[in-house]
Amino acid sequence: MLIMKSAVFFLILLVGSSAWAAAKPAGQDDWDQILAAAKKEGKVTVIIPVGREAQDALTEPFQKRYGIQVEFWADRGAGIAPRVSAERGASKYMWDVVVTGTTTGLAALIPMGALDPLEPALVLPDVKDPKLWRGGAFEFADPGRRMLVMTPFQRGTLFVNPNLVKPETFKSYKDLLDPKWKGKMVMDDPRRAGPGQATFTFFYMHPELGPNFIRALGRQELLILRDFAQEVDEVGRGKYPILIGTADANAEERMRQGVPVAIVDPRQLKEGSDVSPANGCVALFNRMPHPNAAKVYINWLLSKEGQTVFARAMGYVSSRLDVPTDHALPWRIPQPGAIKTYTQEAIDVREKLTPLLQEVFGR
Repeated sequence: MLIMKSAVFFLILLVGSSAWAAAKPAGQDDWDQILAAAKKEGKVTVIIPVGREAQDALTEPFQKRYGIQVEFWADRGAGIAPRVSAERGASKYMWDVVVTGTTTGLAALIPMGALDPLEPALVLPDVKDPKLWRGGAFEFADPGRRMLVMTPFQRGTLFVNPNLVKPETFKSYKDLLDPKWKGKMVMDDPRRAGPGQATFTFFYMHPELGPNFIRALGRQELLILRDFAQEVDEVGRGKYPILIGTADANAEERMRQGVPVAIVDPRQLKEGSDVSPANGCVALFNRMPHPNAAKVYINWLLSKEGQTVFARAMGYVSSRLDVPTDHALPWRIPQPGAIKTYTQEAIDVREKLTPLLQEVFGR
């Protein structure tokens, strides 16, 4: 009788343990081990976009949730490759994660051999589930699946001071060629990586614009700047009524601060605008100093929480289908068939675009 009771007790214990194991989320043991190791590492090092919104979104919520410090360096994109190259040349491997645009990755970090495939770092089931992502799959910018596109959205490319010119004035980019706008426009420098270059890549790739439009626009005597805040302020002060190709998230921030700047709705423009993730791509460095903390960070950033925080802060639209879009203007939702200026094809186009821009705007 005692033996029978012991056998029954053992059976109940075995069944109970099996049921608990079955109820335990898949990958939970791996995640617990990674998280414990990450907390021992104590920090993760991340390269992020410039701006207080990006800084806060990509550090504070993660630190609060996991108690792991985020050390960061902010860069607009152009400075990332030279710094990383110099550090690696000195056998210094300083960074775990980079959040930036595809140009930096495709044109510099990937050819440098600095990035690892990202998918092996994905652990959480709700991050790995393809049904939760737009198009039913992750979108990578490269065949090696190293740079993940998180936030493709329709970009704002044309900005005005509404006290001087109504946004509804423009129905086509060709309206910018009107002689009355000569000497009255400012633009972000398209000869370097950034929103100005993306805008002129779009101009070049669009079948109704192309090189001839760029040459004609160059004859309009545009002021070329390299500082997003300065670009918007030039328009806000009324010195220039029109701005081309600045960072639209920066423009939105300045608008909230009361600067008289308006974004021309690309749906009213005949040619529309391009789709880009802006600085909404993420990648993992190889030989990273904090590999476990980097995994925790990547899984958090690609979770619903991380994507919501990041998208809201930047004014972007996440590729995760369960992330709200109520913070973004309706025209930001990607339009079918829109030109993508973040692909390898677009990078290849810049081999022809760069000499054209130097011809039109100088070196």
